[in-house]
Amino acid sequence: MQRSSLMKTGAVVGACAAVGAGAGILGSAGAATTPAQPPGASGAGRAAQPGTPGRARARRRGAGAIVPRRAVHGSVVVPARGGTFRTLTFDRGVVKAVVGDRLTLTEGTRRATYKTVTLTIPSDAKVRDNRRKSTLSTLTAGQRVVVVQGGSKTHVVAHDARRRP
Repeated sequence: MQRSSLMKTGAVVGACAAVGAGAGILGSAGAATTPAQPPGASGAGRAAQPGTPGRARARRRGAGAIVPRRAVHGSVVVPARGGTFRTLTFDRGVVKAVVGDRLTLTEGTRRATYKTVTLTIPSDAKVRDNRRKSTLSTLTAGQRVVVVQGGSKTHVVAHDARRRP
């Protein structure tokens, strides 16, 4: 009796595997395929990404490209020229104060604070404020900012806080 129950269980498992494989083949055969675009190609004709119905998701560039969307602080190791690697550190938050070359940020979410940090920004840092070239002294309290530091370069990208209803 035990042998027949094992055979029945094996037959059910085999049938389920066959049905699952068939469904997977049918699903992949019906999926739309798009040709790969070379780097730098325009986004025209790009297929919509999941979660963005009817429109293509914009490709992130610059300092924001290496920072995960919801992360507030971290370090990332990225390949550099010549077969070496570079460690980049990023901080994201709201500007609390700017005094001289020191930028104080409150890291966290709208509802919870992770920590408050004061960063020393070198004078040769690239600063962008609302997508325009700027200086550190033009940043104001309440602006959202991402600071990426690595090697001898520092990038500061700031924008006015978005209003949400």
